[in-house]
Amino acid sequence: MFSFLKKSSPNKIPDNNIEKRSWLERLKSGLSRTGNQLAELFSRGGKIDDELYEELETILITSDVGMDATRALLADLRRHVKENKLTEAEELKAGLAHCLLKLLSPLAVPLQANTHQPFVIMMVGVNGAGKTTSIGKLAKYLQSQGLSVLLAAGDTFRAAAREQLMTWGERNNVTVIAQQSGDAAAVIYDAVQAAQARKINVVLADTAGRLTTQAHLMEEIKKVKRVIAKVLPDAPHEVLLVLDSNTGQNALSQVKAFDAALGVTGLILTKLDGTAKGGVIAAIARAHPIPVRFIGVGEGLDDLRPFVAEEFIAALLGQSA
Repeated sequence: MFSFLKKSSPNKIPDNNIEKRSWLERLKSGLSRTGNQLAELFSRGGKIDDELYEELETILITSDVGMDATRALLADLRRHVKENKLTEAEELKAGLAHCLLKLLSPLAVPLQANTHQPFVIMMVGVNGAGKTTSIGKLAKYLQSQGLSVLLAAGDTFRAAAREQLMTWGERNNVTVIAQQSGDAAAVIYDAVQAAQARKINVVLADTAGRLTTQAHLMEEIKKVKRVIAKVLPDAPHEVLLVLDSNTGQNALSQVKAFDAALGVTGLILTKLDGTAKGGVIAAIARAHPIPVRFIGVGEGLDDLRPFVAEEFIAALLGQSA
């Protein structure tokens, strides 16, 4: 986990606990729409009864958890309450946290980007999900892990995307491979070759945003993946799908479509910054589990962090760090 800190005096040692607390508070703030509802529900007091379960069910469904995952969570929660002889509404909060942890923990698998050199990461997602911004933040994170990084401007549809990636490259002091024209596959092919020649550790390959309903665009991104494998037979080593957490259950549809087309190996959940409800991660865990490598809460370089299930659940339940 990296930090982006201002210069301090030589004798001043950064307080990692303060930095971590700041991150958790930002995450809690980002998930406050759901957290406040749950905190209010559990703080009323009283006994655990059918009415309480019904209110909890409504909050979960409207928080993008979805019908299937909500029913599974509540069934598990009822078992937990019975087995542990819980009776008070306040005790239900810890019970829900326990059940959520069982559901989400399998998704908390950190990215290991040092198993190949170069390690090629292909970034995919729909328009506006935050791919290019996530690449910039991810480059910073990987550098903090001691890895050298090269960026491939594979979004050749939009000049603005190329320029944005160049800006991120300058901010992170990393090389960006780009072309004024040409297709994405050619740009990324050149980038992988350049990384091999320069002994770069990681290649982050941007791709154009595309709607999963447009078959020709999905075929094109499959081509990009095949071309990467031609220059480096075992690549890409990671296919990261960037999801806008504000899209609700549509994010689950994106997971299924991109996974069917490309074999998605990890997810980045972005924009958990105040308007997102956060529950879609539970829907994904239930219906189509794929590791969540990172979550993002803002636009800063240090606003993308590895997914930690316990932290996310505490924020989702409105608990302080």
